[in-house]
Amino acid sequence: MVTTITEADVFAALAEVADPEIPAISVIDLGMIEGVSIEGAVVHVTCLPTFVGCPAIEMIHKDIEAAVQALGAQVEVHFVYQPAWTSDRITEQGRQRLKEYGLAPPSGSLGSGKVALTLLSSGACPYCGSKNTILESPFGPTACRATCYCRSCRNPFEQFKAI
Repeated sequence: MVTTITEADVFAALAEVADPEIPAISVIDLGMIEGVSIEGAVVHVTCLPTFVGCPAIEMIHKDIEAAVQALGAQVEVHFVYQPAWTSDRITEQGRQRLKEYGLAPPSGSLGSGKVALTLLSSGACPYCGSKNTILESPFGPTACRATCYCRSCRNPFEQFKAI
């Protein structure tokens, strides 16, 4: 029996592909999927890395391949750098999942794809919601995160940088 795979099927499969560095959020919710097209028996997935040189690209590539192959399709994954990924691409669900994971979602969106860089300030604490926070270091465990501290609940937390 031959079944036809639709773009909706592919997007549903990709919604289950977690970011390797932040497993609480999918590549869909991070806004990394630029497009999906189906040409005959081959599914093409175009993906935007969150930043050039991301060490997780190879793992994301393999996870996307596995998810689409599980649908019974051949897949080609293409990483592109134009348009550039920005944190404006993160969905509202993704922002909530970041917060639940203990990462402050990026803030400072100006709309229209423009982002106000907030590297020198910290966001609301994901634990208690206080804005009485400080940026301890713009350098977190990965290039896309900064280390912050909440003066209210005294918890350290990471903030996903607005890029």
